[in-house]
Amino acid sequence: MRFKSSKKNGITVYAVTGTNTVSFAIDVDPSASTRLLGFSVERLDKKENEKYFLKGFKVFQSVVPHPDETTQVSTYEHPVQSCVWDDFTGKPGYTYTYYFYPVKGTPKKLEHLTPVEITVTMEELYSTKSPHQIFFNRGVASSQAYARLFDNKKPSDLTGEKKQQALDWLGRDIPQAFKKFIGQAKRGDSLHGCLYEFSNDLVIGYLKEAIDRGVQVHLILDAKLKKADAKHTAEENSKTRITTLEKLKAFKFPKSSYTLREVNPAAIQHNKFIVFGKKKGSETVPTAVLGGSTNITDGGIYGQANVVHIVNDPGVAGEYLAYWHVVKEHSATAGEADDDRAYKKEIEKLQKTITRDEILALKAEMTPVFSPRVGNKMLSSYIQLLDNAEKFGCVTLAFGITKAFKEELANNTQTSPVLFFLLEKEDKPSKKNPEAYVDLDAKNNIYEAFGAYINNPVYQWTKETDTDKMGINHYVKYVHSKFMLVDPFGDDPILITGSANFSPNSTSVNDENMLIIKSSKRAMDIYFTEFNRLFNHYYFRSLVASATGKQKQDHKGLFLLEDDSWIKTGYKKGSLRRKRIDILKNMKLK
Repeated sequence: MRFKSSKKNGITVYAVTGTNTVSFAIDVDPSASTRLLGFSVERLDKKENEKYFLKGFKVFQSVVPHPDETTQVSTYEHPVQSCVWDDFTGKPGYTYTYYFYPVKGTPKKLEHLTPVEITVTMEELYSTKSPHQIFFNRGVASSQAYARLFDNKKPSDLTGEKKQQALDWLGRDIPQAFKKFIGQAKRGDSLHGCLYEFSNDLVIGYLKEAIDRGVQVHLILDAKLKKADAKHTAEENSKTRITTLEKLKAFKFPKSSYTLREVNPAAIQHNKFIVFGKKKGSETVPTAVLGGSTNITDGGIYGQANVVHIVNDPGVAGEYLAYWHVVKEHSATAGEADDDRAYKKEIEKLQKTITRDEILALKAEMTPVFSPRVGNKMLSSYIQLLDNAEKFGCVTLAFGITKAFKEELANNTQTSPVLFFLLEKEDKPSKKNPEAYVDLDAKNNIYEAFGAYINNPVYQWTKETDTDKMGINHYVKYVHSKFMLVDPFGDDPILITGSANFSPNSTSVNDENMLIIKSSKRAMDIYFTEFNRLFNHYYFRSLVASATGKQKQDHKGLFLLEDDSWIKTGYKKGSLRRKRIDILKNMKLK
């Protein structure tokens, strides 16, 4: 949801809410910025009968000269020195009133002026007014919060209630999403799934319970037997298959409840969706589909950043079920040949490849796109959508910025739409072929954050861990989600989300699904606030990681500034901070 305060003393506050996150932008007239030391932020929660000033980390050095990792302060005494700010502690469906007090005076004698007031309502976790139910995990095991709450320990090293608390914190809303979606299926209903990895006992248990209560469950599971190579045996290259077979045996899944996808071992059955069918008379009717980027693994649910997106729409569910049948038809046993081109043509009959202009012209709110398909024109359509955004766009890229992105975006300038890239790892030149590297950065109006953690104490910030050290993820540790937002606050907002990595392989080789969503403000706002949360988290860590070993840490930047230079110099026209304010300032409220 989107909100705007009344203007008071030259200051206006804008807000966008998701289910847990509120993203704010504060527009300050030049005259109001004089002597401004920041904002004290107070939150009123009538439902819980609470009113208090929110906390922060940065302090005035003249007041707290030696902060450490235990230092947390009230914004009443150490104000927020940012005009782009987020509250990550909201609860779904709650209404809050925020009071932004402009602070002047001196650090030791603050003057709190009349606050700018804004009342916001969080999105419901489950909406009765929208088909979109959207669930993100925390995706930030590498954080100060996890270090404080759980001492950077692996969940497996914790016991009892503390272990469950850590899993609940990491998984946030995703475990509940699986439980409720699978749990709705009663005797005679159906669950048809296409799943890549299959190892998380919690979700596998929900599926087995569904079978036991008489639900018609049929899963297509990736079980490719890979070839041996110079470094690994066939078994070592086929860990997904081995784990899946072990879990099917351990949980006693009947053979009628699954199909092993073994054909074309060079490709990946990379889907992560389940279609729910409701029993009506003598048949089951597709009713809803659970999709997104989350694999049925501990790492998918509790580690790397992921999303589960449930769509309660019979038409969309029916399209996914039709795709399921095509995949099953072409799931030959290992060693048998499959006509790959015929398979792709059948998939394209479900939804043809559509150009950027055709996507813009779509009347349907939701359009599924399935892979593999012939060629990479669909990928080009997505990239052209992003490149031709009117105002701004966001994208998560778990496996780097592909050549196709760089070719399309390399000629962008600072007058192009501002784009935000959230990456699994830093985009940098290859040691083998450094001259081929194409750098996309602020000169192209593109800003990147990549997965990183504070591996050594940085003044008052304590050492963190990551999902690799926690034994949760090893290959993709930070960002695994696959979604793109194009002008989400404009007249024709577009969200693309699903299992595909915006890469050539995900378009023309692997089994994948994407959902193009238009017009849904609920979906746009939830995805934007979650992208903003993750981007902000990793942007700071990206800067720290990039500076490590290159320059001495400047402790001055870790304190609050003691005059108004933070806003006078930091929010000039053309700066990243100013661009981020303008995104919310120019958003379409209704």
